Order: sequence, then C-alpha cells, then structure tokens
Amino acid sequence: MKNEGLKERTARGLLWSLANNGTTQLLGAVFGILLLQRLAPEDYGKIAMLMVFANVASTVQECGFRAALCNLEKPSHKDYNAVFWFNIGISALLYAILFFSAPLIVWFYDDPDLLWLSRYLFLGFLISSFGIVQRAYLFINLMNRQNAIIGIVSLIVSGTVGVVMAGQGMAYWGLATQQVLYILVVAVMVWGYSPWRPSMEIDLKPAWRMFGFSSKLLLQNLFNNLNAHAFSVLLGRFYGDHATGVYSNARKWNDMGTNTVNGMVMEVAQPVLTRVRDDSERYCRVFRKMLRFICFISFPAMLGIGLVAREFLLIAAGEQWEESAILLSMICIYGAFFPITSLYSNLTISQGQSGINLWNTVVLCIIIWIGLIALHPFGLRTMVVFFVTLNILWLGVWQWFAHKLVGLRLWDVLKDVVPFLLFTILVMATTWWLTRGIENLWLLFVGKIGIAAILYVGAMWLSGAKIMRESMGFIHSKFKN
Repeated sequence: MKNEGLKERTARGLLWSLANNGTTQLLGAVFGILLLQRLAPEDYGKIAMLMVFANVASTVQECGFRAALCNLEKPSHKDYNAVFWFNIGISALLYAILFFSAPLIVWFYDDPDLLWLSRYLFLGFLISSFGIVQRAYLFINLMNRQNAIIGIVSLIVSGTVGVVMAGQGMAYWGLATQQVLYILVVAVMVWGYSPWRPSMEIDLKPAWRMFGFSSKLLLQNLFNNLNAHAFSVLLGRFYGDHATGVYSNARKWNDMGTNTVNGMVMEVAQPVLTRVRDDSERYCRVFRKMLRFICFISFPAMLGIGLVAREFLLIAAGEQWEESAILLSMICIYGAFFPITSLYSNLTISQGQSGINLWNTVVLCIIIWIGLIALHPFGLRTMVVFFVTLNILWLGVWQWFAHKLVGLRLWDVLKDVVPFLLFTILVMATTWWLTRGIENLWLLFVGKIGIAAILYVGAMWLSGAKIMRESMGFIHSKFKN
C-alpha cells in the first residue's frame, strides 16, 4: 500500500504539474504572440540584457533554502520562519546594491534607457522575497493543484497588462511591467493557499544550520543563471540590443516548451526521490521511470517546435522575427535534453550531494563562457552550435556521478533514452520529407504538426511503449472517476 500510495501521489503530481505548466505555457504563448506583433527585437533585447542581474539577485535571495527545507524530514515553524526573515533581509540589501549600480549597467551596455528600466525591473525579486517560504511549503507538500491555479491567474493578469501597455506605445516598459506584476500576483496568491504564517520571534540560527547544504545549491543556481544568460550578456556587449532581442525571442519560445516538461519534473522529482533514497534498487526504478516519461514527452515536443519554428514565427509575428527561426530550431535540440539534466540534478540533491551539483555546474559554466567569448567573432550561429553540443555531451558527466551515487548503469539509461530519441528523429525527418513541397505557410504549419503527432503516437502505440499506455490509463481513470 505504501508503494501504491507513493506511485499514486507521484502520478497525480505529474498530472497536475503537466496541467499547470502546459496551460501556463499555452497562455504565455498567446500573450507572447500578441507582444511580438507590437514590439521590436530591440525592446526584447533591453529586457534580456537586464534579466541576468535580476535572476542572479533572485537566486541569491532564495539561497537554495527551498531544496534545503525539502530535504528536512519535518521542517518546523522555526525553520520556515528563519528562512522567511533571512530572505527578506538579503533581498532588501541586494535591491539597494543594484539600485545604485544601475549607472554601471548603463556603462557596460552603452544604453542610457537601462538606468530607470533596471531599477523598475529589479523590484520583482524584492517583491518575490515575501512569498518564497510559502512557495516552498506548497512545493514540499506536493500542492500542485494550487500551484497550477496561481500560475495561470498570475499569467493572465500580468500578460493582459503587458499587452495593453505595449499597444499603447510603452514598448519595453510593458515587458518590464509584465514581469513585475506576475511576481506580485504570485506572491499575493501563495499567501492565500499556504497555511504557514511568519512570527516576529526572529531566530536565524535554523537558516544558518541549513546554509551548509543550501550554500552549494546557491552557487550552483548562480552558475546556472550565468549559463542561461551568457548569450544575453555577451550579445548585448558585442552586438547590441537587436541581436540580443533576436536571440532572446528564440530562447523564450524554447524555454516555454522546455519549462512545460522541466517544471513538471522539478515539482515532483526531488520530493519523490527523497522518499525512496534509502532503497537504492527502488530508487533506480523510480528514477528510470521518470526518465522514460521525460523522453516520451520532451523529445517530440521540443524537436517538434524546432520543426515548425519558421512557419510559426512568420505566421505569429511577421518577417521581422524570421531571424529568430533558425536559432529556435537549433536551441530546441538543447531544450529536448535539458529536462534530463534537471532530473540528474535532482538525483544528486535528493542524495544530499549538493556539492556535486555545484562543481558540475561551475566547470560547465566556465567552459561555456570561455567558448562563447572565443567564438563570438565567428557569429551567433557558431556560438549556439557550441552551446548546444557542450550541454548534451555534459550529460555523460552527470551519468558518471549518478552511477557512483546510486549504481545507475549507463546501459540502462541508454535503453530508456535512445529508443524515444530515434523514434522522434525518424518521425520529424519523415514529416519534413512529406511536407517539403507545401508552400502555403498555414497549410505547412498545420500539416507538420498533424503528421508528426499521428506518426509519433502511432509509432509509440505499435512499439508497445509502456510509459504511453500507463500515462493514458492514468488519465482515463481520472476522467472516469
């Protein structure tokens, strides 16, 4: 019964996470299209150049405490309270530093528009500090339905305001307001769903005790952000806001697809893996099942986005965004594998080995930055090829550590991953060949999606893919009940 209970909770968590991330990304796509039609690449470029600072500050304010709280068997009120007040204090300090550092950002990018835009955009991470612990509570208790509602409502409110402001000619100010308002609505709503409340009995000792574990995750997340925003920083510095906007638009659509799968994994993987970490054989079975599910979803979703990238951007936003299409197709290859990296990361965290995550990420970040700086004279596409290739090859390093920690064999992983990858590549290649003569954009777009979906589902069904039958069976049982 205990095994069945965990299996049921995991499946339910994955289902709600899929509903949350899928609906959120769909709404984000709608608002994204509306904004693309109203804004220029330069507007997106200005925001992209600033997001590295905002995200680094957000990472420092969170300090890895969400994962640290999750790793405690029974977090107490004192644990939550210490993290709550620590987050607020560090966030206020960080905002003050960034506020007065804004002129340096203007100097670095040589763009005076960024002075007050940065100070306004950075308010987002200050506001989010008031909801970090409440979000951790929802995460620890697998309250995915509540997270789904919060994400959808926040996106609708912020997206509507951003589109209206962009339509009124406020350009990048509309994008910045969308970011800040989204964070504000989330912070307010998590207070409504989380029963935990802070007290004025401030004792930061529990936070310091957790810091030995969380500090490694903090550094890891800092380097993850540096990896994710390396292009925005370097393109902004070397090529200006237009090239930055072209790349950031491609990366945004990739991230929407990736986050649908990756968000689902992040909401469920660590709590579930932590519960079974004392049984290595069962642990590997649970990990491999999650891995198969990720491959089953991520490969066709992300390579499919890459397949229709050009048609989608031309239909949605016009020829001014055609430059982003080839970049999107290339980045989606990286996006297809990124959720696997996240799952490996959760494996090491659930084993209490945050140091492995840290040094793995630090070394990868250093190589990426050195490579991108060295390759920038050869153009943006060369830089993207290097980034995608390196991130995929780095999965071998994660697998080596997984084998050392839990005995996960490379051969078993390849048996889980390769069939889905080969099926997906074959489906996408066949779809491209069948539709290569279609000239009408709408017909080509719809035709590619329809043919690829039919071929993939048919191939999975005929091959007897167990993960597909189990997923469909679980969804059917929920609708039936």
